[in-house]
Amino acid sequence: MLDIQNTPDQRGIEIQQVGVKDVHLPVLIATQSGSFQQVLGRITLSAGLPQSFKGTHMSRFMEVLVEWGEKPISGRELKMMLSEIRTRLSAPSAQISLIFRYFLPQQAPVSRIVSPLDYQCEFSGSSAETGYDYRMGVEIPVLSLCPCSKAISKYGAHNQRAMIRVWIRCHPGRYLWIEELVGLLQNQGSSCVYPLVKREDEKHITEEAYENPKFVEDILRDCVLSLRAEKRITWFRLEVESFESIHNHSAFARHEEWTTTERPHTKG
Repeated sequence: MLDIQNTPDQRGIEIQQVGVKDVHLPVLIATQSGSFQQVLGRITLSAGLPQSFKGTHMSRFMEVLVEWGEKPISGRELKMMLSEIRTRLSAPSAQISLIFRYFLPQQAPVSRIVSPLDYQCEFSGSSAETGYDYRMGVEIPVLSLCPCSKAISKYGAHNQRAMIRVWIRCHPGRYLWIEELVGLLQNQGSSCVYPLVKREDEKHITEEAYENPKFVEDILRDCVLSLRAEKRITWFRLEVESFESIHNHSAFARHEEWTTTERPHTKG
């Protein structure tokens, strides 16, 4: 049967990325405990297309995704998946983004009731002759209570939910688990967020936040210190957004830094 994709193209343009976008598939995410969690993934998978090829084989992207959907995935498996894509398509490079909701047990502070809290996560990777670059992102909800409001008010202080968004790179082969990254940052707000609380928990959370007021800048700086202390991390980008309860807008702070001279696309 005639293979149009493999016919030569005469325009001399190498396409940097071509592939499939917003693919929704069940995916198994490897857990720190050695098990896995099944999630619904939203996936973008692409590869570089040499100028000599008219088109890529879109079905091969789906074949790889379906096959890998039956195996627990972490940063290591993502590297193998991209290597397989490059081999099947004779591609100079390959890229992937996998976005999903991951659930971790969260214990209420007083009643000790355990319930699942969801975190939006992203695995993204790129593979080329220069090496493999992998990033992991997690969104962590927290509470924030305004120090200024507390200081100037006769009683009470305005408080609200805030979101810590973090993306990290690690030394080759020394990845952090989602559980570890959440554990580093979930206590950096005025208090934690819990999916299920009783009255005694609500009292504790309210008072804990009141005794631990933080601006959005405070939360971000405390997160920076925690990430700098984790020696496996080589780079991070942070954003903290506070969904203000007395304004019709959010407040945010953002920071990015390398913690090492190492840069992406290193061998390993």
